[in-house]
Formats: sequence, structure tokens, C-alpha cells
Amino acid sequence: MAWTSDHRWRPTTTPELRLSRLAANDPARPTPAFGEADLTNCEREQIQFAASIQPHGALLVVSEPDRVIVQASDNAAAFLNLAADPVGMPLGDLPGNLGRSIRPHLDDPLHKIPRAVRCRVGQPAADFDCLIHRPAAGGLVIELERAGPSVDLSRNVEQAVQTILAASSLRTLCDETASIFKRLTDYDRVMVYRFDTHGHGEVISERREAHLEAFLGNHYPASDIPQIARQLYERNRVRVLADVDARPAPILPRLSPATGRDLDMSMCFLRAMSPIHIQYLKNMGVGATLVASLMVGGKLWGLIACHHYTPRFVHFEVRAVCELLAEAVGTRIAALESFAQAQVELSVRRIEQRLVESVSREGDWIQALFDSPQTLLQPVGASGAALMFEGQVHSVGDVPGTQELRTIGAWLDRQAGNAGADPAAVFATEQLGLDEPAFAAIRHVASGLLAARVSTSPGEYLMWFRPERIRTVTWGGDPQKPFVVGMDPADLSPRRSFAQWHQLVENTSQPWTKADLTVARLIGETVADVVLQLRSVRMLIAQHQLEQVSHEVERAGQPVIVSDPRGAILLANEAFERMLGGGRPPLQWLEDLPALFVDGASVRRRVRDLVTRRSPWRSEVTLELPGGGTRPLLVRADPVQASPDKVLGYVILFFDLSERKLADAARRDIQEGLVDRRRLTNVRLDTKGDVTFQNMLSPIVENAQLAALEITDGIDVSRMPELLQSVRASVTRAAEVLEQLVWHSTRTSKDDN
Repeated sequence: MAWTSDHRWRPTTTPELRLSRLAANDPARPTPAFGEADLTNCEREQIQFAASIQPHGALLVVSEPDRVIVQASDNAAAFLNLAADPVGMPLGDLPGNLGRSIRPHLDDPLHKIPRAVRCRVGQPAADFDCLIHRPAAGGLVIELERAGPSVDLSRNVEQAVQTILAASSLRTLCDETASIFKRLTDYDRVMVYRFDTHGHGEVISERREAHLEAFLGNHYPASDIPQIARQLYERNRVRVLADVDARPAPILPRLSPATGRDLDMSMCFLRAMSPIHIQYLKNMGVGATLVASLMVGGKLWGLIACHHYTPRFVHFEVRAVCELLAEAVGTRIAALESFAQAQVELSVRRIEQRLVESVSREGDWIQALFDSPQTLLQPVGASGAALMFEGQVHSVGDVPGTQELRTIGAWLDRQAGNAGADPAAVFATEQLGLDEPAFAAIRHVASGLLAARVSTSPGEYLMWFRPERIRTVTWGGDPQKPFVVGMDPADLSPRRSFAQWHQLVENTSQPWTKADLTVARLIGETVADVVLQLRSVRMLIAQHQLEQVSHEVERAGQPVIVSDPRGAILLANEAFERMLGGGRPPLQWLEDLPALFVDGASVRRRVRDLVTRRSPWRSEVTLELPGGGTRPLLVRADPVQASPDKVLGYVILFFDLSERKLADAARRDIQEGLVDRRRLTNVRLDTKGDVTFQNMLSPIVENAQLAALEITDGIDVSRMPELLQSVRASVTRAAEVLEQLVWHSTRTSKDDN
């Protein structure tokens, strides 16, 4: 088990990961250069420094500002119809119009996204599509491929984006995505490939030629795609391998004259593939590939993997459409996942309402929590739940016995103590019996455990359980025999057999998702708030319990004030004092509260109504901080009544709204930015091209606006700004790619005429 930053208890290994883990994880081993790795260290192979390209194009490296060619692929002269090696030649001296064609784009942000240009090069001159970008070390990289045919943008983009937007579920979206890419690229097989929390991949959708074996449902170990490769997928969103048997063309000289290092080819579409990856594909019988990245929330969610069984190359226009559509799919995935979380939030809110109403009516809040089992179990997909509170155990569904539950509570206390965990953290494991062998006997009901603290007292948890799920995992090849290592890199042989291999997985449950953890945290916080309020009430009702309960309230993470019936403050806990920021004299009366807030007059009225009219107080207020800043808060204050005509005092809780306000600001910002579509890109199109651009951009913006709405309805407020910014970045990138396509298409049409 290992403590993680997202407050999860996660196994350091899973049965699948233990099977596929390679010696590459040994940090003492050196980092191999490109082409020098074997399968014991390929995880760290520096594939971005390939120093060679696929031979269906040519590459030039130009120094700046003098624009002299300082490096070139060794096939450049032949590929570009040049009389001599271009290294050392000023770019402007190349026959054709390459220098003039790229000049208008040199001020573009070429370090972020390549720019496509149509040009003529050579003697005799031929048409080429040229992609330019700037690597981090400086200079200008120019990649050239033979010009491709024009693409019907309207058909390939507008209709596809509308189909993506109409998908109402993740399954439907992935199936439609596979179909769209199959029609667009005409590869033999198209798969949508999703990564799980451990980095393993699963084919969740597939379109293939009828004679091919199905890969749908196959799992592949995390080691099949090293971390370096995953990082490159995030930067270079579409990668093409045209022919697994093609001999790479080296870059000469290998080391840059400017830096003395290999060229960083992270953004090069021509970059040669690792020999290990080439052998991997050959073992599968694959002749060519196209892979598009699916980015969700700024992270690599999965891949759209296209396989062809003979050599195949697609031109820039098709690759750009693939990137554009992959961005739209990623945005739609974010929307669907946020929508699903929003639906679960409704269940969480119902639980919260039921508990608050029960406390206000002096009812049995524990009974209210358990009186509708599915309301408690369904939001996290659990088969049983248990509350351990004040020495009592309450449960619903399939759970371990009472003594076993107490043992689990004590075990959770030890794990939290060993990890120095946040008291508000959530614990999760899908293999309780493997993490602690003493619990192996209860795996039939408790292989999966999800637990949230409800107080700072030892052993007080709300826990959910999942039973053991004995299942067969279908792997693309036997992960227990992943490779054979030869004496020379040319002898490397990754898994030779990709016939389906079935693994029986025992002692584990269905894994808990991030959404499950978020829901558990929210329900746990709701119960913890009720516990805090209940114990605050007890302090007023039972003076002989004052010391014990005061200690509980004082240590609580939620700011709270407890006063007597006159408004004299009996307790303002440490969380409340921390919220004020220090340097203030202690509060004596509720009447002292207005001076702390920007909206003091309103606070004064609400305090007066609370004390004199016993009116509950629910409103947003703005706290003035000592340094001059402010903090938005939600106030929940209630009178505590012993009888209809007798008040014992008042309990006031404060909730920080800062994250919610930031999320709202981010939502407004992205909505305003998306409505003003001209801000998305520096459009340099003629009237006809601009109309085409705006018409095609419209469904993409509509898709993003819907995603933004779904995200802001989500339950994880802390991630909303990050997700919204990811949507905005995706639309901006899509707009830039679309502008290039329209500009390129209009220029190509003019050239054709």
C-alpha cells in the first residue's frame, strides 16, 4: 500500500502490474540512448533524440537568424530534387520558394504547434507540404513531405463533430470515434484505447476489416507504452509510422553545430520510431500505424490507435483532421464524465438534506442515513456500507461481522498514523486481503474498501465494501513472458505471441474510480458536519460532557462558533481562529461578528434575527483578512431548542467558498472567451476562407460550451478551473489547426487553379 497525493490508499502493485513490471524500473541503471536500449531498460530510452527520420519525407534544421541549413536528413538531396547536399546552404538559395513561403509564419508560436505551408522545392520543382517548428534548444526545424490531395473539410469535420457532440454516453462516443477514424483514414483496424489508474491499457472500442482477429476487450500492460512515449503523445498529438520495414534516414551531422547535442525531435512528425517499438509492431504483423492522443483535463486519457497491415502514409490534411477530431473527442469525454458525476451529486445532496432535516427535528440522523440503502450504496457502486460511531456499528447490505469491522477501523487508524495522513482524507483499496492477510477470509464481502473519517476520534469511519470479483482478464499476449533479450539491439524480441492470453484474477474487487473517491469524500464530509453539529448541541444540552465534546469541536477542521442564548460566545474553535488569520482579539459576543466582514450591516441584521427571533441564518458573506484580502464564506447558523419556547444557544458553521468562486470565475471566463470566437486565433483568411472557418468552428465551440456547462455541474470543485482551462486550450488548439486547414485548402485550391 502507498499513500498518494489524492488521498487514496492505492496498492503499489496489482496482479497485472506485477506480471508486467520489467527491470526498467531500477533507477540505478543508466539511461540508454535511442536505439541502444534492450527490454530491461527501454522505459528510459531517449526516443525523442532519434537522430533519424522515416524516409517518406526530408528534414532540414536551419540556424537563426542567418537561416543557414546546419543539419539535414541524408535523403534530403534526393528527396527534394537537389543537385547537392543542402547542409551549409542559405535557405534562400534552395531552388524553389521554400524560404519565401515560410517567412510570413516565423513570428507564430512555433514552439507550441507546428505550422503547415505549401511550397515548391527542387530542380525540377515539385510541390511539398512543409511543417515548421522551433525546438527548445533553438533553431528552426523544417519537415517536408510530398504534397497531398485536397480534403473535403466540410464533410470530414462538420459532420464528424456533430456526431461526436450527439454522443450521449462514453460507449457510444468511443464507438462513433472508431467509426469516424476508420472512414477518415481507411486503416485496416481502428481502436479506442483507454488507460486505467495503473497505466495499463484496454481496447474499449474497435472497427476492423472482417477477416482480422478482434482485439476488443484486450488488456495491455503499462510497460507496452513507456512514460517517455506517453509524454511525447501529450506534445505531438498525432504520430504516423508509414512502413515498419523502411530504413530510417539519419540526420547529418548527428550533433547540432549550435548546441553540440542531438536534435530534440519531440514535435517532429517524421521522427524515426524506436527499434523496440518497430519489433513490437512486426510481432503483431502490423505494417503501418497512426496514433492520435485523447487528452482530458490536460492528461493523456487514452489513444486512438489505427493499424494497417501493409505500408500506409496519410498526408498532412488527414493528420490535421485527425488531431482536430481527437481534441473534440477529448472535450466530449470531459463533458460526459462531468455529467455522470453531476448525476451522482444529486444523491449526495439528498443524503445531506435528509441528515440536516433529521438533526433539526431532533430525529435519529443515523437511521436517516441508513433508511434508504440504495441512496447510500449506489453513488459509489458498493454492495455494503457501515458506520462506526461512538462505539456502535450500523450497517446495510453485505458487510463483514461487527468484530471484523472494528478490526478494520483499528487497521485504518494505523495506516493513517503511519502515513501522516490528512484527517479529511479518503482511503481506498481494491485488494484488502492482499494488503492485510488477516482480512483474506472476508474477501467474499470486503475485497474492496472505501472509507471516510467522520470525526477525529479513533475508529470512527463511514465505510463502503465491494466483494471479490473473480474475473478473467484477456491480455494481448502472455504478460508473464513479455520479452526475450538478445546480445545486440537488433536481436530484441518483445512478446512474440499476441494470441489472446487469459489471466484469472482473484482477491480483488472492482477498482474504485476517482469519482467514487470524490463522492465518498463528500458524503463523509456531510456526515462529519452532522457529527460536528450534533456534538456542538450536546455541549449545550449536557454540561457534564462539556470538556470531552469541546475537545472534539475544538479539533474539528470546520470553523464553528457556539454561543449561549444571549449571544455570549462559549467556544470559537481553532479552525475558526485560523480562518480569521490571527492578530485579532478573541470574540466575546455574536454582536462582534459584523466587524469581521465586508458586508457588516447585513451580518448585523442576520445575527440580530438569529438571537432575537430565532431565525436560522443561511447566506454568503465576505470575510476581511488581516493582510487586506477577502475570503467568501457560506454561513449556516441555527438555534438549539430544548423545547419550542426554550433556546439553549446557537451553533454557527462557516464554509469556505473560495474554490467555488474560482470555479465560477473560470466558467465565466471560458464562456466569454468561447463566445468571442475571434479571440481563439489570429485569422488571416480571405472572405471565403473566413466564412468556411467560422462555419466549421461553430460546432467545435458548441461542443466546448456544452463541456464547460457539464464540468461546472460537477462535484469536484477543486478541479473545475483546471478542466475548464483544458477545454479552452483544446478549443484554441483546434481553432489553430482548423485555421491552418482552411488556409492551406484555400491556397491549395488557388494553386490548383
